Amino acid sequence: MNNLSIFKLNDLTPNDIENLLDLADCFKKEKEKRDFSKKISCNLFFENSTRTNYSFQVAQHRLGMKVISFNPKTSSIQKLESFYDTVKTFDSFNPDLLIMRCSENEFWKKFEGKIKTPIINAGDGSGNHPTQSLLDLFTIRQEFSRLKGLTVGIIGDISHSRVAHSNAEIMKRLGMKVIVSGPPEYMDPDLEYVKFPEILTFCDVIIMLRMQHERHNVKCSITEEEYNKLYGINKESVKKLKLKSIIMHPGPVNRGVEILDEFIECEKSRIFNQVENGVFVRMALIDYVVSKQGI
Repeated sequence: MNNLSIFKLNDLTPNDIENLLDLADCFKKEKEKRDFSKKISCNLFFENSTRTNYSFQVAQHRLGMKVISFNPKTSSIQKLESFYDTVKTFDSFNPDLLIMRCSENEFWKKFEGKIKTPIINAGDGSGNHPTQSLLDLFTIRQEFSRLKGLTVGIIGDISHSRVAHSNAEIMKRLGMKVIVSGPPEYMDPDLEYVKFPEILTFCDVIIMLRMQHERHNVKCSITEEEYNKLYGINKESVKKLKLKSIIMHPGPVNRGVEILDEFIECEKSRIFNQVENGVFVRMALIDYVVSKQGI
């Protein structure tokens, strides 16, 4: 497998990440352009996605790439073809890039030494989501003009969230403080826990997460109404936020659960800014992978 694949942000140095954010900013301000019209990307989403899938497609179109979008529901997977053989098939088409999402953690280990096309991980199970972390960092840096020294609170289903795991790892490496809160049974023991709503009072950034019911072996005992009162953004909890703090969410948002409707687009919310920024961050990462290989 090509060594310029990006599976997790550990694959990049802090300097690499800052350079990617700088390039994303240039793409957003239209100070940089690329012509990848001779490049082909195969986007293999084995797990449902709206923001990541279509954000990658918009990024690729802005770069001029040709995009082949895989649909597992109309593929030979319905004839019991394996995940491995499906990916090998697309690799055999000799594209320039594979964008992949899968519900299995570290799915790429199946292909070590077996495929030649570079891969960008668009999300693996509860493990990693590098491009979401990059767009979160980009959004935060736009707001505060820095990353180092900021305190980030991640609230919700931490143990099942690839966003939480990716963000915690890279944010700490970049000199940010990361703390978590939410239902105790869904916490990660390796991360600092602060009770809700106290966590809201000293964080510069609040990242809300949905409950990932599809990954739960045991159904959550808290009702949606109870969840918002105990761990959500509502009329009472929002009053505890710092004056200049911001609210973020990777989506999809369960309206009325982790955030009440009236606060999804409030003055402190940067939720749709994140979606917009995702396009430019993904343009930068695609450029990094494709251009570095000289393909």
